[in-house]
Amino acid sequence: MLNQQTTEHLRALKLTGMLDALEQQREQPETHDLAFEERLALLVEREVLHRENRRLGRLLKAAKLRIHACVEDIDYRHPRGLEKARLAALASCDWVRQAHNLCITGPTGCGKTWLACALGNQACRHGLAVRYLRLPTLFEQLRIAHGDGSYPRLMNQLLKMDLLILDDWGIQKVTAAQRHDLMEVIEDRHGRRSTLIASQLPVEHWHDLIGEATLADAILDRLLHGAHRLPLRGESMRKMTPS
Repeated sequence: MLNQQTTEHLRALKLTGMLDALEQQREQPETHDLAFEERLALLVEREVLHRENRRLGRLLKAAKLRIHACVEDIDYRHPRGLEKARLAALASCDWVRQAHNLCITGPTGCGKTWLACALGNQACRHGLAVRYLRLPTLFEQLRIAHGDGSYPRLMNQLLKMDLLILDDWGIQKVTAAQRHDLMEVIEDRHGRRSTLIASQLPVEHWHDLIGEATLADAILDRLLHGAHRLPLRGESMRKMTPS
């Protein structure tokens, strides 16, 4: 009877991890020889792990990363100019906590999106809020938001992201309306949140892509000043993939 009441109380308190651990202890007689404090520590540890895993699941779901990738699987054999020490520093996510930006550039197929998603995954594992978007998708969402009145809410959602990943930067010219929207997004995040840009265009061509010199200068100054840069090189990694 006492066991049943304890089970019901743990369930009511939503201590799912602790409940699972308690049931496991009941099924393993050897744990009965442990001191009370030791058994309690095991229950608490399981609850903490359960909550961390559940939070990570929520963060990864909200991030909507395009590719399931993690930094442990980075391939350093392909000559792309990746340095283990540099990636280890980025994997610490200190740059995200310090609201710095990161620009990953390189030719098609060199793994820009994969790396961006791996770093996004790593940020989630550090408990940071992440959102992946292709730049054309962001522009479309902003266009719709202007029309249906949800623009302030969307901008607030974007600002809440510790790391905003903008992929496919530079695949099409930016319109006047998109320039102003991009300025608002970058201005809101400047000095407060991190933005990761993945682009096949070298940074020196971004000014022409944005157009309108004054806005381009303002956007790139906020985006690139003090930013980390990861220029990749080499042939497409897709050529290495067996058919």
